[in-house]
Formats: sequence, C-alpha cells, structure tokens
Amino acid sequence: MISVLEAKRLVAENTKLIDSISMPLYVAAGLILAEDVFSGIDVPPFNQSAMDGYGFRFDDLKDKQTLTITGEIPAGVFPTAALLPNSAIRIFTGAPVPEGCDTVVMQEKVSVLKNQLLINDVQIKKGINIRLKGSQTTIGSLAFKAGSKITPGAAGFLAGLGVDKVNVFRIPNVCIITTGKELNNPGQVLEPGKVYECNSYSLNAALNQLNIKQKKILSVDDDELEITNLIKYNLTDCDVMILSGGVSVGDYDFVYKAFDNCGVQRVFHKVKQKPGKPIYFGKFKDTLVFGLPGNPSALLTCFYEYIAPALKKMMGFETESKAEVHLPLSSSFSKKEGLTYFIKGKISGTEVEILHAQESYQMSSFAFADCIIQLDENKTEYQKGELVEVHLINCL
Repeated sequence: MISVLEAKRLVAENTKLIDSISMPLYVAAGLILAEDVFSGIDVPPFNQSAMDGYGFRFDDLKDKQTLTITGEIPAGVFPTAALLPNSAIRIFTGAPVPEGCDTVVMQEKVSVLKNQLLINDVQIKKGINIRLKGSQTTIGSLAFKAGSKITPGAAGFLAGLGVDKVNVFRIPNVCIITTGKELNNPGQVLEPGKVYECNSYSLNAALNQLNIKQKKILSVDDDELEITNLIKYNLTDCDVMILSGGVSVGDYDFVYKAFDNCGVQRVFHKVKQKPGKPIYFGKFKDTLVFGLPGNPSALLTCFYEYIAPALKKMMGFETESKAEVHLPLSSSFSKKEGLTYFIKGKISGTEVEILHAQESYQMSSFAFADCIIQLDENKTEYQKGELVEVHLINCL
C-alpha cells in the first residue's frame, strides 16, 4: 500500500488539462477561460454621461448666470453638433456627451425656467459626472486572462466588450458504473437481503457541484464478464470512469480484474487510509479510471479527496488555495497509527467539529458535513483546540 500523499501525487501527475472548445458566452458561466481575451473596443466607446442632468462647458459657469438649454440627448442617440458656448444640453444616463461639453450637473441640483438653466451645485467641478472614453477598457488591451473563471460578473464584463463566444476548457465526460447483486433502486420495495443503491445519487450530486451536469450512469451485477464488457464498451467514450463496489479482494470483487481485462494501466490499488483503503486508480490512454469502495461514506470521501481535485485540474481550476484551511478541533480525538484518517466534519464558528457516525457505511453524518478533516498517518492523539487540516467539500 502507498501513502495518501503518494496517491494524491500520482493522481495529479496523471491528470492533464482537458481540451478547449468555443462556447456561447451565454452558457459558459462557471467554466475556465482557455485563452486570453483582448478588447476590440474602448469601454465606454465614447464620453458618456453618468447621470440624468445637464451638460455644459465648465468655463461658461459664472456666479448666478443662466445657460440656455438648446436640446436634449437621450441614451442611444449620438449628437451630430458640438455644444455652443453659454449653452446647456439636457442629457440622460449613458448618453454620449457632445463635443465641447466637459461637465454634467445632476438634474436635482438645477433650476429650470423655460429654457434657462440655473446651476445650484456649489460643489460642482470640471469633468464631473462624465465617464471618459476607454476609462474602463481600452481597445487592444488584455481584458480577461486565460485561467480566469467566468463568473456572473465576468460574463457581464465580456458581453459589454461585445464578446459572444469564448474558448473554455470543456466539461469532462464522466461515466459512473455501480456494481452489486445486493442493490435495489430507491422507490422500489426493498427485497430481503437487499439495500437501496445510493452511491450513484451521491456521485451525481457531487458532480453537479462541479458543474458536471451531463454524465452516464450505469449499473451491473457482480459478474466479471458483465463488468468487463460494460467497462470496455464505455471506456473510450469518457474522460473519467468511476466504478463503485467490487474493488477489494473478496470472492465477488471483480472490478480490478475487469480493469486488467480491458487493458487499464494500474497506477495504484490500495492506500493507507480510513475509510477507502481499497481505492483503485488507473489510466486507459487519456481516460482516468477510478475504482471506489462500495461503502457509501468511503466512496464519497474518496471522490472528494481524489476525483474532485482531478476533475478541477482537468477543467483548469486552481484547487489548493480555497479548498483547504486549518482550523482548531472542537473536541479531542484518538486514532490508530499507520493510516491517514478522513473524518467528516462541520465548521462551527472558528472551530471544526468531528461529526458522529464515522463508519464507512454510514451516510447520516455526511448529510450534514461541510468538510473532511485529514488526520496524519503517524499521529494517534489530537487535542481539543489543536489545528488540523480541513478540506472544504462544497466549493469550486
């Protein structure tokens, strides 16, 4: 068996960025930009009023002197004539400022009598309330760097530059295969000796958290030939394949044998950890292949600790800085030496709480967990208040 540190290193070394695709900006939210975006225009593209008000030449402003209002400019209409001396123009937010106009006064700070404008703003300054051409972005400048996430704000920013398509790292194709004779689907009457299949549900939900909404979900009996054929048929159509159950060395554990039958190159099988010791990782060409324990809590723990970081790396996400923190324990804890423990936890204030029901078959605590606490392989005792490594499981 290898250590958790070595296993995570091997997964990272064998994971590479996925290819990029051109996608409409409208549906690219949450993905990572694969190439730099340079601005094709100045933003704003012209000097623009920041207020509903009146535009004028600041040098025409004299004590108690009125200016003659000569017209108006609504948003979307470009002025064809310059502003004349000693005159003002009614102007609206977002409208182009005419040549000669260098200041806009808010409409709340003027008095208007017929077509005469009296400015009452004693704090008025030259240039105020005008957004200068290119003050946000200049034409030809680097607007958005490759590797940046397309957030709602980024989508609005890029659309404001006239961008309607972006090159992003595509979402990986994932195939989930659940194995086991003992599984009933939820909603069915539970037969004697059976349990409800829940692993595909937790994996599906965890993939949805990563913005991976389209995936293939299959099931198969504990039969080496059936498992082999199902793996072989789907292996070339996915970027990541995940099998649950049948990955240990019991009489009915056929998954790792089926991987060998299909030509999967084994990278490791079994890691010094609890839960999830029998975890398998391999490759078939560029496809990453994971065999996870069938126990539901062990499976989901292995997903968060190994598969989620690999998927994030494939899609261009930086994972280390925001997915890991160090917090003090809210209570003491004892463990066996020689295994890294992954403990379901919940952050409460400035501390992290170790939840109940840590056994690999129990999902009740995972329903409330927001993190996984990693406890060192060679350490046995942890005291209340001691800092521990905490992996956040609900962030991307």
